[in-house]
Amino acid sequence: MRRTLALAMVASVLLAACATSSTASHPTSSAAPKIYSGSIGSAAYSVEVPAKWNGTLFLYSHGYVAPGSANPASAAPDPGLDSWMLGQGFSLAASAFSSTGWAVEDALRDQIALLDWFDSHVGKPRRVIAWGGSLGGIITAGLVQEHPDRFAGALPVCGVLAGGVAAWNTGLDGAYAFKTLLAPRSNLQVVHIKDPAVNLKLATDAIAALPQTAQVKARIALVSALTDLPGWFLPNNPEPAPADYVAIVAAQTQWESRIDFGFAFSYRAELEKRAGGNPSWNVGVDYRKQLELSADKGEVEALYSAAGLSLDADLSRLNEGATIAPDAKAVDYLQQNITFDGSLSIPMLTMHTTADGLVIPQDESAYADVVGKAGKQDLLRQVFVHRAGHCAFTNAEVIVLIQTLIRRLDTGSWDEAALAPGAMNSAALALGAAQNSLAGFLPMQPAFIAFSPGPYPRPFPKGSSAP
Repeated sequence: MRRTLALAMVASVLLAACATSSTASHPTSSAAPKIYSGSIGSAAYSVEVPAKWNGTLFLYSHGYVAPGSANPASAAPDPGLDSWMLGQGFSLAASAFSSTGWAVEDALRDQIALLDWFDSHVGKPRRVIAWGGSLGGIITAGLVQEHPDRFAGALPVCGVLAGGVAAWNTGLDGAYAFKTLLAPRSNLQVVHIKDPAVNLKLATDAIAALPQTAQVKARIALVSALTDLPGWFLPNNPEPAPADYVAIVAAQTQWESRIDFGFAFSYRAELEKRAGGNPSWNVGVDYRKQLELSADKGEVEALYSAAGLSLDADLSRLNEGATIAPDAKAVDYLQQNITFDGSLSIPMLTMHTTADGLVIPQDESAYADVVGKAGKQDLLRQVFVHRAGHCAFTNAEVIVLIQTLIRRLDTGSWDEAALAPGAMNSAALALGAAQNSLAGFLPMQPAFIAFSPGPYPRPFPKGSSAP
């Protein structure tokens, strides 16, 4: 799944302890780098150590893997990044985690177990940097919140930084609005999903059967606005003009049907089983206020007007049916795995594309808010890449991110001039054509940009109360 999502969007690189025993690990020959593999409990791991190790270890957390899918360990998300990092003298390590799906609980345990293994079998690092993408981004931020003494810095990219409760609440809003407005007679289940495969097919069949009318497009726009889906889908296509609502809603439909439906109507079942119930709700939610928060409000109003539909009537319909309540036990589980309190104690540098419809860039706003409230904003910097796609970064952009954090750790302060988009683009471009591509084959210019993503739709910082 971590690669499938990336390939589906022509995206690239970054998509992709409590154990009682560990298998024997075996390095390769004495030639550099040494590669160790094995397992700690049921979690496979991979470790790579260059001959001239500089003392820094990068601990990588991978993205979401669909329940039951193959889940091998890989110490870096891309071979080109792997080679560059080893060439710089960095050691690399990664656990595959003990399970697939929403494996945050297992990942937090398994990654610390791997650090302990590394200390005992390779040597104690001078410093450890946590990094990861997508689900690996929330795991990265969770590791440094829960175990601040083990890390010197963190690089979560395209991460679910609003936290687990917020992310699944936002996903529920989209699923609920879709069923209510566009598939009201279907047997779609938005919570307590009994058969994930059947439920997902119901959703995909329902959206495929919709007529391409102005009324349908207006309602898809409203569904998309409630979760802040972008109106740009493929990174190798130009971004639609701000008022090109036909192209924008077409892209939002792609995000819904090809990417988000899998989580909303299928993978939620794995989470519910893990959490012991439904951790999401919309009881008490005012969808009028949710639309006011959305960056897509203008699009929705324009399309409703053109279609001759009453936006007020549809919002009333959504509010009247907003009766989904959570299971308290499940909310508690998801709060633990994981929500954020902003208590950073080490430097963190994040990166997000501006048009990510799986993990929206507003996740960065939610995290920045809690860090600011904790008074730790000086430790956090966030950069954005102007591109469509989930985790659709070039190796060059990731390398520049790594270099920027290393400079912060070495000097003790952020190089604000180097963090400027123009400087980061120049640095990425200087790495050459091979590193400036998506998925290793699609040439792509570096695209760092100054960007403010706006508020997250349904924030839920650590310590918040559920209904």
